[in-house]
Amino acid sequence: MADTRIHLCGRLVARISGRRVEGQLPGHQGRRLFAYLVLERSRPATRAELTGALWPDEQPLATDSALSALLSKLRRVAPLDRGELRLDLPGEAWVDVEAAREALHRSQAAVTRSDWATAWSAGRVTQHIAARELLPGEEAPWIEEHRRELEELYLRSLELVGRAAVEIGGGELDTADRNGRRLISRAPYRESGYRLLMEVLSARGDGAEALLVYDELRRRLRDELGIAPSPLTQTVYKQILI
Repeated sequence: MADTRIHLCGRLVARISGRRVEGQLPGHQGRRLFAYLVLERSRPATRAELTGALWPDEQPLATDSALSALLSKLRRVAPLDRGELRLDLPGEAWVDVEAAREALHRSQAAVTRSDWATAWSAGRVTQHIAARELLPGEEAPWIEEHRRELEELYLRSLELVGRAAVEIGGGELDTADRNGRRLISRAPYRESGYRLLMEVLSARGDGAEALLVYDELRRRLRDELGIAPSPLTQTVYKQILI
């Protein structure tokens, strides 16, 4: 069966039933409309909802006519249900944002059963997708909401892959090291990145450097937020001291 794959992170790519259609979408607003309907494809949308998604700041004079024209043009290249404002993609359709969510769930489940190889591979799928910006160059409240979700997926995948890499050990400690540093860079008040890096350094026999990472976190939290590291982080710190 011809495949359907849609990439919304990074460059927009839309292959529906084996046919590339992104170049046939009706202009800038048509691409935005298509992306919104893909992200919300599990349910029908309303005309008011689509109007707000397309023109969040200032609506054109003939808004309803403009929306109708866009929908009519979109129907020529994408399977838009005529009874409902909803994309009717084939059942086997693959959408990158959905794949990132599903892979993260698989990674989390694998961690709970200590299946580190599966946790690593599934988490890497999420990382690969969520590291890229959703609809680059586009700005709208609904886009920012989805970007925040993808950022959280990315950070969580760094944590899960990092944990799996520590448990696997060996050369995968380098992966855990990179993930810890990326976490600290992207979310400097999220303690998981510091804990991960502390564990990696300790596993390498570099306890002094691990303690310096803890001290960096302690000072940052104290000076900027007026709080101390969490009990979990303090436990990792005490284990390194032993």
